[in-house]
Amino acid sequence: MSNYENCIIFLLAKAYQNAHGRFKKRLAEYELTPIQHLILEVLREEEGLSAGEIGKRLSLDNATLSGVLDRMAEKNWIVKETDLQDRRFLRLYLSVEARTKLPFLLQAREKANEEIMAGLTLEEKVLLKRLLRDLRA
Repeated sequence: MSNYENCIIFLLAKAYQNAHGRFKKRLAEYELTPIQHLILEVLREEEGLSAGEIGKRLSLDNATLSGVLDRMAEKNWIVKETDLQDRRFLRLYLSVEARTKLPFLLQAREKANEEIMAGLTLEEKVLLKRLLRDLRA
């Protein structure tokens, strides 16, 4: 095995490509990207967040997030409303359409997760998640 095949950067990149590709395929019928799906999940947990608050939770910069949110609003996934206390801010909410499709989207994510970790034991799954969280810090 060559040196690069043992490199953690290479291994993580290839694992990411595999996982991202599988998830992307599952979301294709909804014309939704994995990052858009994450934003919907954040808003499912707490609606009325600003773009900055979503960015902090997902570790995304405002430049990246702005375009994604605009496309989501255009496709009727989210609703933008002006903050009543501070008109400079927009608050983001799930659209009615997003609410109806969310159970199917969550199921798509679960199936992708199961597919990705199908060959792992429960202990390996727990360990993998812990190690990935540690690497994220």
